[in-house]
Amino acid sequence: MFKKKNKIEKFPTHIAFIMDGNRRWAVRRGLNKMIGHKQGGLALKNIISVLAEYEEIKYASFFAFSTENWNRSAEEIDYIFDIAYNLVKDNEKAFVKKNIKFVSMGDVSKFPEKLREIIVRVMDETKNNTGLVVNLAMNYGGRDDIVHAVNQLIEKGEKKITIENLKENLYSAPSPDVDLVVRTSGEMRISNFMLFQMAYSELYFTKTCWPSFDKKELEKALLAFSKRNRRFGGK
Repeated sequence: MFKKKNKIEKFPTHIAFIMDGNRRWAVRRGLNKMIGHKQGGLALKNIISVLAEYEEIKYASFFAFSTENWNRSAEEIDYIFDIAYNLVKDNEKAFVKKNIKFVSMGDVSKFPEKLREIIVRVMDETKNNTGLVVNLAMNYGGRDDIVHAVNQLIEKGEKKITIENLKENLYSAPSPDVDLVVRTSGEMRISNFMLFQMAYSELYFTKTCWPSFDKKELEKALLAFSKRNRRFGGK
């Protein structure tokens, strides 16, 4: 626990994670990179449980699989999909019990049938939950998100696109803009994640690889956010 002088005085309402470093974590330990993805899945499960303990944090978004990740090998992609399936399925009861609302961000139409089915089922089962909202981004890209929202508005016959109606049609809707973005593994870029929603986000970069990201590392990120002076373009 932090000493009183390091108390977290303000929290992000919406925190987003670019979960990077699974393969790097494994390579540094002489392990198969697939083990890194497996450990990354466990880290995600643990962080969701920790975040659910904070009443101040209402939304959490996780970048799990990008539109660019299709360039990886078929073996790695299949393994990631298996991890995603097990993660959603194994947490189904926990999400219901802990009042967590599960939301999928991105185009899941290209996913294996069993993965699509479990995603849709858990989203439906938790749609009325009022606790932490967990947005899991799979086959997601920030640019694609904006284009998708615009096309939605066109299909609805909207004659004018505004910031508000665009925001209402993003994959993350009705989640608010992101307050804090956490990227692991030492890379310092946002990699096409939630571009519209990050307009005034605070950015936090850590060298810790995602499989090693735990409650202690989360508290470091929250403490850093607590010390930021957010002006949103003002003085």
